[in-house]
Amino acid sequence: MTTLRRLPELWHRLDVVARDLPLALLLAAMSFLPALEGHETQVGDLPARPFDAPAGVALALLCLPLAVRRRWPAACIALVSLGFLIAGLGSYHLVAGTALPIALLSTGLHLDHHRRTAVLLLSAAYASLAVVLARLGSTEGLEGFVTFYLLLAVAWCAGAWLRSTRIAEAERRRRVAEETRTAERAHIARDLHDVVTHHVMAIIVQAEAARYLTATPDRLDQVLTVIAATGRRATTDLRYLLDLLNPDHRGTEPSTPPAGGFLALVKQTRQAGQPVEFTEEGTPAESTGSADLVAYRVVQEALTNALKYAGGNPTSVRVHHGEQEITVAVDTEGSGSGARPGLHEGGGRGLAGLRERVDVLGGEFSAGRRDDGLFAVRARIPTGSAS
Repeated sequence: MTTLRRLPELWHRLDVVARDLPLALLLAAMSFLPALEGHETQVGDLPARPFDAPAGVALALLCLPLAVRRRWPAACIALVSLGFLIAGLGSYHLVAGTALPIALLSTGLHLDHHRRTAVLLLSAAYASLAVVLARLGSTEGLEGFVTFYLLLAVAWCAGAWLRSTRIAEAERRRRVAEETRTAERAHIARDLHDVVTHHVMAIIVQAEAARYLTATPDRLDQVLTVIAATGRRATTDLRYLLDLLNPDHRGTEPSTPPAGGFLALVKQTRQAGQPVEFTEEGTPAESTGSADLVAYRVVQEALTNALKYAGGNPTSVRVHHGEQEITVAVDTEGSGSGARPGLHEGGGRGLAGLRERVDVLGGEFSAGRRDDGLFAVRARIPTGSAS
């Protein structure tokens, strides 16, 4: 039973010539079936001649090249056409004449080069055959020859249509793959921004503070320990993101925040010298798709901006887990004029990236200064539609 199930797989593993050969042999065998006598594919309507050596050559030329119709379509149609000419001029009525429309369909589908030249040569060969058959006394008539030609043209056009359909599908897949790669690059770029900015900013702030702690070795040792831990976290995150850029990488991005979640993020920011009040309400759902990770990135970016521009003014973080959404509210006091020395405000790439992330999940995002002087970041992230 297992062998029977594997037959389709084993069949497709065979070389294409081996898979096409049975049709060629079947068509050759059918030419000797008495039941098909009078149903041959031929043109000219001349009296049939008995099967002899030239008929055998014509039969071989008509059938055997079908085995290579996909690998060498030009050779196939040339040999099949030659076999059809021999059969027609010799007045051999063969069921194997059906090989000509089959070869035409396959050639229209698989021939890559000189397609117009092939059409012109085949048309000229058919016209020459029709003229010779008419002089030999064919009763087919002009209408019969034209009708047969049109039927052959339909076979070619069917193959050409299949070819154009396959090319269009291949182009669509290529375009989708390119769009997917572009989206992945943009996604990785946003993550690199989040990781690098947050961790490096924490390192810079703590390193600046360390310069003033030389007189208190215990406090200095504590700050340097935090700097080392932050650097290790940054290295781990960057190594993972760079692995995503490796063509041989087969992993997928986790849809949950790093270990420790919001509490670890808040603790790291506090250690960097930024006062943070944190409140988390509700119970996280068992399955939120990527909503948890997006909420984490919102808090991460907001705290990074607080480190940059708040100048030590307090920051309040509130995360609420609802049944169908996660809401995030981050408020930082101060006008932003107290930014730490040596730090310059960027172009808002992080906030723009967050807005894209939230929009993808069908949520809402806003960031800006309010009338009371607070810089407020708000996000509503649906969990039911997250993917």
